[in-house]
Amino acid sequence: MFEVIVQSQPGDTQSLEILKEAYSKLGRENDVVNTSKRIAQAYLQQGQLSSAILEYETVLQRRPDDADVRAALQQIEEKASSSVVQPAQEAVSSAAEPAAQRRKVRTAPSEEIDDGRKTMYRVFVDSKLITAGDFDLCWRNVDLTISPTDVFEPFIQLLHEKGIYQLEKSLKLLTEKSRSVYLPLDRYDVDMDLTHGFPADICRRWCVIPVDRMSKAILVATANPFNQQAAKELAAATTHRLLWYVAQPIDIVGNLRKAFR
Repeated sequence: MFEVIVQSQPGDTQSLEILKEAYSKLGRENDVVNTSKRIAQAYLQQGQLSSAILEYETVLQRRPDDADVRAALQQIEEKASSSVVQPAQEAVSSAAEPAAQRRKVRTAPSEEIDDGRKTMYRVFVDSKLITAGDFDLCWRNVDLTISPTDVFEPFIQLLHEKGIYQLEKSLKLLTEKSRSVYLPLDRYDVDMDLTHGFPADICRRWCVIPVDRMSKAILVATANPFNQQAAKELAAATTHRLLWYVAQPIDIVGNLRKAFR
């Protein structure tokens, strides 16, 4: 499945990392090395030179005489040495930022909840895909003081059910705008024991589900990739790094109801 994902999303370093680990566990050494090279190339395209260097160096640990990797490292070194250093004045300007503005940032209300509403509004309403009235009709404001007894259906599912905007279009739009990867959850064997290890209230309230563990990372499926509150709450429940994917709402809801009956 992850081989299919990285074919359509060659720059998805998260999925490439998972794929590399899977190859390592299967003893497929050539695939491990080739995937490491793909990860490094993806980092280069994103301008993350240090990450690319680290990835190439892991290849050299396995294959010290790899000519392609050594050539790539040489190119990175030349590129880094010829790059223009940002003027020091930028740092000075930042340091001289008005005190009132800095205080404004520091004193921003910490209790503000970023559940993705503002971003979703821009994506759907400001781009004139739906009306403001339709948005308000389908968006559910969540009360954090109430423990949910069932899963709250996501915004894009309600849009679809009310005939306002097709689900497939919403999923495509969200993956593009958030630069997330689509996870075909209907073909994934969800680790229910892992899901049980997370608070049911968080998973139900935000309709998010941890589906699998890969080394030090946990894969999480969501239908709202802009929900920072869900990410914050779920991250507080684990010491692992969370990797977020977009999935069909009906698959998320169905698996959550199985996990938390």
